[in-house]
Amino acid sequence: MSMNIPAKTILNLTCCLGALLLPAHAFAQDAAATAADEPSEGLGDIVVTAERRTENLQRVPVSVGVVSGDQLRNFQASGDDILSLSGRVPGLYAETTTGRIFPRFYIRGLGNIDFYLGASQPVSIIQDDVVLEHVVLKSNPVYDMDQVEVLRGPQGSLFGRNTTAGIIKVDTVKPTVDRWTGRANASYGEYNSVNVDAGIGGPIIQDKLAIRVSGLYQRRDDWVDNVYSGPSADGTVSPKKNAMGGFEERDARVQLLLAPVDSNFSMLTSFHARSYDGTSTIFHRAAFTKGSNDVSAEPRDKIALDEAHDNPQGYDTYGASNRIALDFGPVTLTSISAWETTKGYSRGDTDGGAGADYPVNGVANGFGQSQGNVRDLDQITQEVRLSSNGDTRFKWQVGAMWFEERNITDFYQRAFFLNPPANNPNNWVRLRNENTSWAFFGQASYELAPGLTVTAGGRYTNDTKKTRLLKTADTAAGVVTYRGRRYVRLSDEKPSWDVSVLYEASPEVSLYARVATGFRGPTIQGRSAVFNSDFTTADSETILSGEAGIKTQLFDNRVRFNLSGFAYRVKDIQLNGNDSDGNGVLFNADKAKAYGMEAELEARPIPNLTLTAGVSLLHTEIKDKNVYAQVCALNGVVVCTVQDPTITVAGRGVFAQIDGNPLPNAPKYTANVTARYDVPLGNGDSLFAATDWMVQGYTNFVLYKTAEFNSKDDFEGGLKIGYTAAGGQYEIAAFARNITNEKNLKGVIENYMAAVFNEPRVIGGSISGKF
Repeated sequence: MSMNIPAKTILNLTCCLGALLLPAHAFAQDAAATAADEPSEGLGDIVVTAERRTENLQRVPVSVGVVSGDQLRNFQASGDDILSLSGRVPGLYAETTTGRIFPRFYIRGLGNIDFYLGASQPVSIIQDDVVLEHVVLKSNPVYDMDQVEVLRGPQGSLFGRNTTAGIIKVDTVKPTVDRWTGRANASYGEYNSVNVDAGIGGPIIQDKLAIRVSGLYQRRDDWVDNVYSGPSADGTVSPKKNAMGGFEERDARVQLLLAPVDSNFSMLTSFHARSYDGTSTIFHRAAFTKGSNDVSAEPRDKIALDEAHDNPQGYDTYGASNRIALDFGPVTLTSISAWETTKGYSRGDTDGGAGADYPVNGVANGFGQSQGNVRDLDQITQEVRLSSNGDTRFKWQVGAMWFEERNITDFYQRAFFLNPPANNPNNWVRLRNENTSWAFFGQASYELAPGLTVTAGGRYTNDTKKTRLLKTADTAAGVVTYRGRRYVRLSDEKPSWDVSVLYEASPEVSLYARVATGFRGPTIQGRSAVFNSDFTTADSETILSGEAGIKTQLFDNRVRFNLSGFAYRVKDIQLNGNDSDGNGVLFNADKAKAYGMEAELEARPIPNLTLTAGVSLLHTEIKDKNVYAQVCALNGVVVCTVQDPTITVAGRGVFAQIDGNPLPNAPKYTANVTARYDVPLGNGDSLFAATDWMVQGYTNFVLYKTAEFNSKDDFEGGLKIGYTAAGGQYEIAAFARNITNEKNLKGVIENYMAAVFNEPRVIGGSISGKF
């Protein structure tokens, strides 16, 4: 299925609509909204839907981290994407080695470092009740957003599909049938960075039918120089100043809400579109010196790439959903139908530049250029849920879900045996991937005594994946040498469950405990066919997780403090290493274990000062004495300092024993803090200063231990100073993101000692308004 809509034309018009309409209403402030926006000395309640009901965060027996829309917009003022959540919620980490279209998320250390376009991840993204499963769909931008909830631990009873690590749940601002509302944030900064995030909506027919139009526009100029000036294998023109690093993002969403106030029926229909052009991840070859993880000598704004045409990347995505709810009094029946489609490409010089081992015979070479295309991916989901109504002692909900995804994916990886250039159709590998899943789920809670509630949930899931090799890559002689499987089908089905207890010791203090299981279905890695190697697969993994915590609101609601401790065991954990060609290899280890804690604090110790802080401590460990991962090697030579016991396998290379190692991309600790102080001006207006900081402890980027491929004590901070009008009607401010211009290590390509860095400092100004 495909759509031939001119995306850029539609999005250029729609994205700007909210910003164009907003000024006409900017000062039509609703009196009730103004009163609600007036600052108070205490903290307001945080309302979440972690259990698919509207509840106070402090009364939910689940570990939930919350980021408000305004907080996230501050983090993204310089044009950042959803990765800006990383480290802002205790227990959540995110990174990418495939640009803005392939974010990878980790909750409590559990994630997947696989860069394959068909990779399965144990963290689910739920946007407006729709699961986004494919790695490209997980990159859908977050805009005109109400809040983000991060649900830590298995959540299969109510959300996701085969979610073992947790959920990132995004809720956008919805239409209102009783009044018009709008908001807009616009910012401009260095590198011509632009960020416009706006939404406006209200009744078309009063108290019956409403609309909301939302848009996002982000861009940044190219700022990384390509300084390569040698022979080129693909016609790349070098050197070139400001060759890459930029992007342009256009997104729009239209929501229609039919919800007559005198009816038991509501229907929310949503359409969205995305057009993105940018730069894939830049790998800085030989940024590491053997024996050290110090990459300070490598410039972030210069790279010598001899292939891949400066790493271009582009995707178009469309989607629609329909949520229908029928309130029958005692129960409500809800149906959520959704469709997503995307297509695009990503090209990169994956070896990170021209090394000493080539050019070969006067031609740049060395497995340098990689490209992956997703052709006409379609995802269809259908969920039906029946839930009890009312605030009674017994509450319940049951439901069923159907998930289907199909796509065709092309891969190209230039190697010595392939015919250059990349536009030679004989060089491409083509795969068809299919994934279907169905599940039945339910949850019930009962208040055994005043303040003591027990909740139990269950889920039965079937998950099936199929990969078919449609085309192999030819050798330079035009001969097909592939000897692997051309079709693989994996399927499994398992139950999962959770039980929790919540005890409200007082109106200010709640205690909870939770035990949960989860299931992630089997996985296929087909990308290895680009080197005429057989598919690799991994069997299902299961998790048993336990946690307990305390949630408090103290000192007349001036302090909110939540603390949780957890431990989990993942059996048959799915891991991903690299082979000698740099391709991902799937395998299972016997198990992995982890334990840790998370704490979150929000306080208003004095009038006009708001403080927040969060910390997570984490210990993860792979447990399998018989599992090994292939180590860093180039042309058969180990190039990094391996600190694990190793073995040499004839014809395959050197492997490290990874028993006892931490999971990759699982920081030992993260900490974040924010502070905002307002200076009242006497007329309701105020001046303010706000800052936010995040620090990340020891993080290993690969399965085996080395002296090079890790980071420690990285940090990043932001600052915002400005003026706010009475009632928050509008704000004018100056901001700085990554204010100290830290160059932090975010990822590696082992064979080439290559590094991936974070974004540079951006200083700019912003303006926002709402009504």
